[in-house]
Amino acid sequence: MTRKICVITGTRAEYGLMRWVMQGIKDDPYLTLQVIATGMHLSPEFGLTYREIEKDGFKIDRKVEMLTSSDTPTGIAKSIGLGLIGCADALYDLKPDLILVLGDRFEIFAAVSAALVARIPVAHLHGGEATEGTFDEALRHSITKMSHLHFVAAEEYRQRVIQLGEQPEQVFLVGGLGIDNIKRMKLLNRAEVEASLDFKLGPKSLLITFHPVTLEVSTAAEQMAELLAALSALKETQLIFTMPNADTEGRELIKMVEQFVAANTNARAYTSLGQLRYLSCIAHVDGVVGNSSSGLTEVPSFKKGTINIGDRQRGRLQAASVINCEPTCRSITAAIERLSTTDFQLGLAQVLNPYGEGGASNKIIKILKQQAIDNITKKAFYVLDTII
Repeated sequence: MTRKICVITGTRAEYGLMRWVMQGIKDDPYLTLQVIATGMHLSPEFGLTYREIEKDGFKIDRKVEMLTSSDTPTGIAKSIGLGLIGCADALYDLKPDLILVLGDRFEIFAAVSAALVARIPVAHLHGGEATEGTFDEALRHSITKMSHLHFVAAEEYRQRVIQLGEQPEQVFLVGGLGIDNIKRMKLLNRAEVEASLDFKLGPKSLLITFHPVTLEVSTAAEQMAELLAALSALKETQLIFTMPNADTEGRELIKMVEQFVAANTNARAYTSLGQLRYLSCIAHVDGVVGNSSSGLTEVPSFKKGTINIGDRQRGRLQAASVINCEPTCRSITAAIERLSTTDFQLGLAQVLNPYGEGGASNKIIKILKQQAIDNITKKAFYVLDTII
């Protein structure tokens, strides 16, 4: 009898990271893949990215609508409630042996909460990480405490999950999942990227993704204004924007990007690039700018520079290719200038990605097949020998 693994995904980025794990589950004769799509995947506003899942050959077993038309704190809280209700029904119907989730977003928190009360074991990807500028930090660690198998990207993160009281033998160091995409996908060449985007790259090009910092009140628009002010001076640089996630105040940022693009012929914005175009863009631009986790976890593998703005990713492991700056026009401008210097560019060839060299997906599949999951929903709190 095969083991039913239900993958729950709510965003384009999260699906992109799990893509090869899902393929491995689908292809393995001892595993059965189930898929629940929710959150941004089902929203026309965010590109109906569930279609990318289907285009890759996966059957979506259930679609759980949960996003409201509001990105206020009240709207996000209501979305969590809707997601909890919808996932409870979906899990009751599908009856998986294990659910597999990634990360730290409110959609996944709702799904794992439903699994907890349904007594369904949870395998959690990319736990133990730190993003001190967002409420995702608290959601990630909460998901860890509701999970039973843990697949982490670095030793520091493994230690943090154990510090949260999880049994060491249930915490597996596999590396970062995003690197598998880089290794396994045939990326587009420059001409193919330009044709796909309907946008010409220039002598200099930047890829920009800026999300709200959800633990800071009323700063998202102010910080975006500072970023756009810095970018407005780059008349000879082509600017490719990917739109923000469905976070608090995210819609206001989307409007600001749309207005900027309308006023600047060297800029273009895309609701969702998809993994192939996104990674291909990284390969052909001069650097990435913003506050996306991808700038820290994936971009270093391309030997490209990242300008990491503000506190959204504060606490994550960083390669030497990351330039941190404050969310001000002056600081961002200085970071862009440093990105272009000869010394910085020459140093990129020696950069090592702290999230590994790939292979995480295969390691996860092997553990999902072999690890005993009977009675693992009853957990004992692991106490460290030395408490500091």
